[in-house]
Amino acid sequence: MSENVQGTFISQKISKIRWKREDFAERNSFLTGSWDDAVNKITYWTLKTNDDGETYPTTMAEYSFLGDVTEMKFINSNFFVASSSLGSVRLLQIQDNASPQFKEHMAWEFIHSFKTSDHAPCTALSNFEQDIVSVGEDGRINLLTTSQKKPVRVIETADSCSIYCVDFLRHSEILTGNLRGHMKVWDLRNDQDSPATTFMLSEQTKTEAMSIAHHPTQRHIIVAGGGDGSLTVWDLRHHTYPVSQLNAHAKTVSEIMFHPDRPENLFTCSTSGELWHWNNAQNSKLRLDSTDTHWLNTIGTNSNVNVTSLCCVMHKPINSIDIDKTTLLFGCDNEAMYIVKNVAI
Repeated sequence: MSENVQGTFISQKISKIRWKREDFAERNSFLTGSWDDAVNKITYWTLKTNDDGETYPTTMAEYSFLGDVTEMKFINSNFFVASSSLGSVRLLQIQDNASPQFKEHMAWEFIHSFKTSDHAPCTALSNFEQDIVSVGEDGRINLLTTSQKKPVRVIETADSCSIYCVDFLRHSEILTGNLRGHMKVWDLRNDQDSPATTFMLSEQTKTEAMSIAHHPTQRHIIVAGGGDGSLTVWDLRHHTYPVSQLNAHAKTVSEIMFHPDRPENLFTCSTSGELWHWNNAQNSKLRLDSTDTHWLNTIGTNSNVNVTSLCCVMHKPINSIDIDKTTLLFGCDNEAMYIVKNVAI
């Protein structure tokens, strides 16, 4: 393990890890969500430094969570939403005082369910300010808002199979990806419960769409990760045919993340235990075009792909990543979380 990588064993399989971002403040707090326990936990951590200059995470608060934590998204610096494998979504607040604690403000209970009435996992969340969209294995889309208990809109039969990922492209538009690799753009201004556009994750191989990320400043630039480990890039302004498609990880892409401040840097992790850093190096197949400042494939198929591995390959899946400035967090199924310092961005 690199000297820049520090692991902490916490006796929980980590499904999600998220920095708590605060404007004009030292960012040293984050959340983890667990899975595969009888009662799972959302834990609030802060990084402290000892006399030897070593940084280590300290637990500030814990929240018992029914079901696996399947996603966490911050609404602002203290409020976030978390989804459950039991089909529920909760709006929680971190009361960050002398004795930090969690407070539940809203619960949308069991808004995903199968026709048998069994709970269906809520597989993914996305938010645009106060508006939230949830998707699940029941093929349903729920539109929520933080000020209202009842869903704003429900698209019951959005898909005939499980939806695994969702992302707000703009306030009135979302993108979903499903078990069969179908990507669907939904115009929320349209009362019809049908997508505006449908296209395939891959025309060559049939694989699930497992994760989506948009460019921080140009939301029409989309990167999706497949169940086969592939990465696909689209510029949705022009067409729905991929502008870049390549084999990447050995197994499913668990999560994709652009650096929020330096979007020429992209990070991916996989159930194969790999954690990779992509950048705009001249010979990279996933390249940030300097004229249009978006990710496009501008190099021929014989080009070398410039990818940096940020840690040795884990023997368990890496499920989640988040980066702030030059410090990256990731959570693993080996019941440990890791801090990667001084990432070269």
